[in-house]
Formats: sequence, C-alpha cells, structure tokens
Amino acid sequence: MRQRHAPTGATVWLDADPGPVEAQLALDEALLEEAHAATSKTTVVRTWMAREPVVVVGSSSRLEEEVDVGACRAAGARIVRRPSGGLTVLLGPGCLMWSVVESFPDMAPTIERIHARMLDPLCAALSRIAPVPGGVSRRGSSDLVVAGDTGLRKVSGNALRVRPHGVLYHGTLLDEFDLGLVSRLLRHPPREPEYRGGRQHGDFLANLRLGAQALSDAVREAFAPACSRSDWPRARVAELVEERYSRHEWTERL
Repeated sequence: MRQRHAPTGATVWLDADPGPVEAQLALDEALLEEAHAATSKTTVVRTWMAREPVVVVGSSSRLEEEVDVGACRAAGARIVRRPSGGLTVLLGPGCLMWSVVESFPDMAPTIERIHARMLDPLCAALSRIAPVPGGVSRRGSSDLVVAGDTGLRKVSGNALRVRPHGVLYHGTLLDEFDLGLVSRLLRHPPREPEYRGGRQHGDFLANLRLGAQALSDAVREAFAPACSRSDWPRARVAELVEERYSRHEWTERL
C-alpha cells in the first residue's frame, strides 16, 4: 500500500527516481539531513541503478590515487564524489545500488553495530536466493562476498556517513556488471582487506547473476518496509546538485 506519511519509527520503501547519479547521491544526503534533524523519524530504504558507467569516489578519496582519470575520459565515464567514506567504486547498468537512511533521536550506534545492523539481514536475504555454496557472507569491515575459484570474491561494497542523530548506509550489489571496465578505470586500491590478498579487480570481484528485481526484492525482505512513499525532497536535492555534486571543485577537491 502506498502511503505518504508513515507512522513514526516505521520503515518505508522510497519509490523515487531523481535521475542521474549526481541527483541520486544528493537524495541520499537530503534524506540524511532529514533524519538527523528529526524531520523524518522513519527509516527510508530504496534501490536504484545508474544508466551509464560513472565513477564514484569516497568523500575522503584522493582522486588520482584511486582513479585512472585519463581512461575515464576516454571511456566517457563521469567522475563524481559521494557524501560517505570508503574507496572508489564504478557504477552502471548491472550494478544495483541500495540505500538505507535511519534516524536515531538519542544517538547513533557505534560503527561496528551499524555495519551489523545493515549487512547481517541483507546477507541472510541474499543467501536465501544466491545459488552458491555458503551463500553470501560478510568480510572486511563492510564487504559482502561469495565463494569463488580464486577465493572469496566481493559482490558488494558499502559505505556510510554518520551524523549524531542519523545514519546513511549505501552500497553496491554486483549482478550483471562489466567487471572488465573496473580494471580499466580504477587503480588498485591504496588499502584493502586482508582476504583480498593483493588480487587484481578481475580476480577479486564477482557478479551475483540473480537479476535486478530479485536483488531489490532481497533488500525489501532484509528491511521489511511497512509501506511505501513516492514523495522526496526535490528542492533540496536540486540545491545539493547545484552546490556540490555537479561541481568539479567538489569532485576534484582531493
């Protein structure tokens, strides 16, 4: 049932498509602002997919250290910077994005508790549908992995931004993604979890091959929204795109 105003404390599925990646990132930040200010006391969950390849660097990432800028220009892949931490990722068709924004009126939990709060139910939901031995599990601080022929292979990377009274948690779910493009556009990361063992992108990443709808359904199952809404803070998203996400000064500041 679609509902514009959900009960306080409810989990809500947001059915909204603000458009390009810059607006998607701005929407995540706008929702976090609402959660922190207690304008919205609901938990908001959504999924989306970029329409073309876009490189997204973390808020503290050093651009030239993590990205082959020349290769991105040659491939016509835009580079943008997100509001959350973590390393650079490549988005595009076949890579489903998921976001959860939660309000904490008292105080946000510790980082480790947030990782568990978000990733454990998603692992369980994905494991019920992923036809791989051992299902999907957590490794590193915020990776989801499956067993592969070269060891554990990453199918999801996630990042967060924490404010005193709100948390943004978002990440990738690789499904039918062009993994070769990752090797062409992104450099080997400046830091890596121990389980990676120095492997190159092509030997480290894997696709789930479950279909975007199945993955989106798994996100719904993990967070069990009580209702859905389609309204979103359009004016604030437009401001953030104009002031930040569309500006080279923001993207290239590090």
